[in-house]
Amino acid sequence: MAKANNSALQAAELATRLVEALLRERVVPRFVDSYVVENGRHALQVHAPLYRELLGILQREALLAACVRLLEMASQETVATGRGKMRVVPRKGAEAFRRKFLAALTHQQKWNAGDALDFQSDLKMYEDLLARASGSRRPRKPYEAANHPFVDRCAFMLDSAFLEKARLAASRALANLEQVTETVAASALGPEARD
Repeated sequence: MAKANNSALQAAELATRLVEALLRERVVPRFVDSYVVENGRHALQVHAPLYRELLGILQREALLAACVRLLEMASQETVATGRGKMRVVPRKGAEAFRRKFLAALTHQQKWNAGDALDFQSDLKMYEDLLARASGSRRPRKPYEAANHPFVDRCAFMLDSAFLEKARLAASRALANLEQVTETVAASALGPEARD
Protein backbone atom coordinates (compact mmCIF):
# COMPACT_ATOMS: atom_id res chain seq x y z
CA MET A 1 0.00 0.00 0.00
CA ALA A 2 2.82 2.37 0.85
CA LYS A 3 4.49 1.69 -2.50
CA ALA A 4 1.27 2.54 -4.40
CA ASN A 5 0.86 5.71 -2.36
CA ASN A 6 4.49 6.65 -3.05
CA SER A 7 3.91 6.11 -6.77
CA ALA A 8 0.84 8.37 -6.69
CA LEU A 9 2.82 11.08 -4.88
CA GLN A 10 5.64 10.77 -7.39
CA ALA A 11 3.17 11.06 -10.29
CA ALA A 12 1.54 14.13 -8.74
CA GLU A 13 4.92 15.75 -8.11
CA LEU A 14 6.03 14.99 -11.65
CA ALA A 15 2.85 16.50 -13.13
CA THR A 16 3.31 19.66 -11.09
CA ARG A 17 7.01 19.96 -11.92
CA LEU A 18 6.39 19.46 -15.63
CA VAL A 19 3.72 22.16 -15.87
CA GLU A 20 5.78 24.56 -13.76
CA ALA A 21 8.88 23.96 -15.89
CA LEU A 22 6.98 24.62 -19.12
CA LEU A 23 5.69 27.90 -17.72
CA ARG A 24 8.99 28.91 -16.12
CA GLU A 25 11.07 28.16 -19.22
CA ARG A 26 8.53 29.94 -21.46
CA VAL A 27 9.12 27.47 -24.31
CA VAL A 28 5.94 28.41 -26.19
CA PRO A 29 6.08 32.23 -25.84
CA ARG A 30 9.77 32.21 -26.83
CA PHE A 31 8.96 29.97 -29.80
CA VAL A 32 6.18 32.25 -31.06
CA ASP A 33 8.03 35.50 -30.36
CA SER A 34 11.23 34.34 -32.05
CA TYR A 35 9.23 33.11 -35.05
CA VAL A 36 7.52 36.51 -35.37
CA VAL A 37 10.83 38.38 -35.22
CA GLU A 38 12.80 36.04 -37.50
CA ASN A 39 10.13 35.95 -40.20
CA GLY A 40 8.62 39.41 -39.88
CA ARG A 41 5.16 37.99 -39.13
CA HIS A 42 4.16 40.75 -36.70
CA ALA A 43 0.50 40.36 -37.63
CA LEU A 44 0.42 37.28 -35.39
CA GLN A 45 0.82 39.52 -32.34
CA VAL A 46 -1.32 42.51 -33.34
CA HIS A 47 -4.59 41.38 -31.77
CA ALA A 48 -3.94 40.62 -28.10
CA PRO A 49 -6.94 38.28 -27.56
CA LEU A 50 -6.05 36.20 -30.64
CA TYR A 51 -2.39 36.11 -29.61
CA ARG A 52 -3.30 34.88 -26.10
CA GLU A 53 -5.59 32.25 -27.60
CA LEU A 54 -2.79 31.08 -29.91
CA LEU A 55 -0.40 30.85 -26.97
CA GLY A 56 -2.96 28.82 -25.02
CA ILE A 57 -3.49 26.37 -27.85
CA LEU A 58 0.24 25.97 -28.45
CA GLN A 59 0.85 25.58 -24.69
CA ARG A 60 -1.57 22.64 -24.70
CA GLU A 61 0.31 21.11 -27.64
CA ALA A 62 3.57 21.60 -25.75
CA LEU A 63 2.09 19.85 -22.72
CA LEU A 64 1.02 16.95 -24.95
CA ALA A 65 4.51 16.60 -26.44
CA ALA A 66 6.12 16.86 -23.01
CA CYS A 67 3.78 14.22 -21.57
CA VAL A 68 4.52 11.85 -24.43
CA ARG A 69 8.26 12.19 -23.82
CA LEU A 70 7.95 11.95 -20.05
CA LEU A 71 5.71 8.87 -20.18
CA GLU A 72 8.10 7.27 -22.66
CA MET A 73 10.98 7.86 -20.27
CA ALA A 74 9.00 6.63 -17.27
CA SER A 75 7.90 3.45 -19.03
CA GLN A 76 11.37 2.25 -20.03
CA GLU A 77 14.53 1.37 -18.18
CA THR A 78 17.98 0.41 -19.31
CA VAL A 79 19.37 -2.87 -18.00
CA ALA A 80 22.74 -4.50 -18.46
CA THR A 81 22.81 -7.73 -20.41
CA GLY A 82 25.65 -10.16 -21.00
CA ARG A 83 29.03 -8.78 -22.11
CA GLY A 84 28.30 -5.33 -20.74
CA LYS A 85 25.69 -4.44 -23.34
CA MET A 86 22.77 -2.22 -22.36
CA ARG A 87 19.19 -2.89 -23.41
CA VAL A 88 16.01 -0.84 -23.03
CA VAL A 89 13.14 -2.83 -21.52
CA PRO A 90 9.63 -1.93 -20.35
CA ARG A 91 9.51 -0.80 -16.72
CA LYS A 92 7.30 -2.69 -14.28
CA GLY A 93 4.26 -0.71 -13.19
CA ALA A 94 4.49 1.68 -16.13
CA GLU A 95 0.78 1.46 -16.97
CA ALA A 96 -0.25 2.14 -13.36
CA PHE A 97 2.16 5.09 -13.25
CA ARG A 98 0.64 6.42 -16.48
CA ARG A 99 -2.87 6.35 -15.00
CA LYS A 100 -1.70 8.05 -11.81
CA PHE A 101 0.24 10.69 -13.75
CA LEU A 102 -2.71 11.52 -16.00
CA ALA A 103 -5.05 11.68 -13.00
CA ALA A 104 -2.62 14.00 -11.21
CA LEU A 105 -2.30 16.17 -14.31
CA THR A 106 -6.09 16.37 -14.61
CA HIS A 107 -6.33 17.45 -10.98
CA GLN A 108 -3.46 19.91 -11.30
CA GLN A 109 -4.93 21.54 -14.43
CA LYS A 110 -8.47 21.53 -12.93
CA TRP A 111 -9.89 19.87 -16.05
CA ASN A 112 -13.39 18.50 -16.13
CA ALA A 113 -14.00 14.95 -17.41
CA GLY A 114 -14.48 16.11 -21.01
CA ASP A 115 -11.24 18.11 -21.03
CA ALA A 116 -9.33 15.19 -19.51
CA LEU A 117 -10.71 12.76 -22.09
CA ASP A 118 -9.88 15.16 -24.94
CA PHE A 119 -6.32 15.49 -23.65
CA GLN A 120 -5.92 11.72 -23.28
CA SER A 121 -7.32 11.18 -26.77
CA ASP A 122 -4.81 13.63 -28.23
CA LEU A 123 -2.04 12.05 -26.17
CA LYS A 124 -2.91 8.63 -27.58
CA MET A 125 -2.91 10.08 -31.10
CA TYR A 126 0.58 11.55 -30.51
CA GLU A 127 1.84 8.20 -29.21
CA ASP A 128 0.34 6.27 -32.12
CA LEU A 129 1.82 8.63 -34.71
CA LEU A 130 5.23 8.50 -33.06
CA ALA A 131 5.08 4.69 -32.83
CA ARG A 132 4.41 4.47 -36.58
CA ALA A 133 7.31 6.81 -37.32
CA SER A 134 9.73 5.12 -34.88
CA GLY A 135 11.04 2.72 -37.52
CA SER A 136 12.29 5.61 -39.63
CA ARG A 137 13.99 7.59 -36.85
CA ARG A 138 17.31 8.94 -37.95
CA PRO A 139 19.36 11.94 -36.96
CA ARG A 140 17.96 14.98 -38.71
CA LYS A 141 19.93 17.72 -40.32
CA PRO A 142 19.73 21.27 -38.88
CA TYR A 143 17.65 22.50 -41.80
CA GLU A 144 15.12 19.63 -41.57
CA ALA A 145 11.93 19.73 -39.54
CA ALA A 146 11.29 16.92 -37.09
CA ASN A 147 8.77 14.23 -37.99
CA HIS A 148 6.60 14.80 -34.93
CA PRO A 149 2.90 15.65 -34.43
CA PHE A 150 3.86 18.67 -32.29
CA VAL A 151 5.78 20.15 -35.21
CA ASP A 152 3.00 19.66 -37.73
CA ARG A 153 0.13 20.80 -35.53
CA CYS A 154 1.95 23.85 -34.14
CA ALA A 155 3.21 24.92 -37.54
CA PHE A 156 -0.28 24.77 -39.01
CA MET A 157 -1.81 26.72 -36.12
CA LEU A 158 1.01 29.24 -35.99
CA ASP A 159 1.36 30.22 -39.64
CA SER A 160 -0.17 27.98 -42.30
CA ALA A 161 0.80 30.48 -45.01
CA PHE A 162 4.51 29.81 -44.36
CA LEU A 163 4.23 26.21 -43.25
CA GLU A 164 7.81 25.11 -43.86
CA LYS A 165 9.28 28.04 -41.93
CA ALA A 166 6.82 27.40 -39.12
CA ARG A 167 7.76 23.69 -39.10
CA LEU A 168 11.45 24.51 -38.69
CA ALA A 169 10.68 26.88 -35.84
CA ALA A 170 8.42 24.27 -34.22
CA SER A 171 11.24 21.72 -34.52
CA ARG A 172 13.54 23.99 -32.55
CA ALA A 173 10.80 24.47 -29.96
CA LEU A 174 10.34 20.69 -29.75
CA ALA A 175 14.05 20.24 -29.03
CA ASN A 176 13.81 22.80 -26.20
CA LEU A 177 10.64 21.16 -24.93
CA GLU A 178 12.21 17.71 -24.85
CA GLN A 179 15.27 19.08 -23.05
CA VAL A 180 13.06 20.65 -20.36
CA THR A 181 11.07 17.40 -20.04
CA GLU A 182 14.19 15.28 -19.72
CA THR A 183 15.53 17.56 -17.00
CA VAL A 184 12.27 17.33 -15.07
CA ALA A 185 12.10 13.54 -15.47
CA ALA A 186 15.71 13.04 -14.41
CA SER A 187 15.20 15.12 -11.28
CA ALA A 188 11.99 13.31 -10.28
CA LEU A 189 12.54 9.78 -11.57
CA GLY A 190 16.29 9.65 -11.12
CA PRO A 191 19.09 9.43 -13.67
CA GLU A 192 18.01 5.95 -14.80
CA ALA A 193 14.99 7.57 -16.54
CA ARG A 194 17.22 9.07 -19.20
CA ASP A 195 17.59 7.16 -22.47
